[in-house]
Amino acid sequence: MRSVLIAFACGLVFALGLGLSGMVDPRNVLAFLDLAGAWEPNLMLVLGGAVGVYALGARQVLAWPRPWDGLRFQLPTRRKLDPRLLIGAAMFGVGWGLTGLCPGPALPLVPWATLGALVPA
Repeated sequence: MRSVLIAFACGLVFALGLGLSGMVDPRNVLAFLDLAGAWEPNLMLVLGGAVGVYALGARQVLAWPRPWDGLRFQLPTRRKLDPRLLIGAAMFGVGWGLTGLCPGPALPLVPWATLGALVPA
């Protein structure tokens, strides 16, 4: 049960961050990707902040003897780029670039999934 609460708290913080930064609005994402037009650097600041917080937090957490909820840390051991990873990353990037939505911000729109909600004007 504790792991579910930890996952919920992490998801809630992530959702609040996306909402407060305006990244649930596809127009903001598409404006960031529009390098030849009216480019908006806001997403770069959001991404930079997220990477900075993660880098500091991961270093601190991995120094603990064990995680809050578990006997040991479970870190990925695979370092090889395989076709499945590359194809998945390409699909994510193309979908994100075409719609301005990645899965995180898109999930809250599912209950209101009309064509207008999923395709930016």
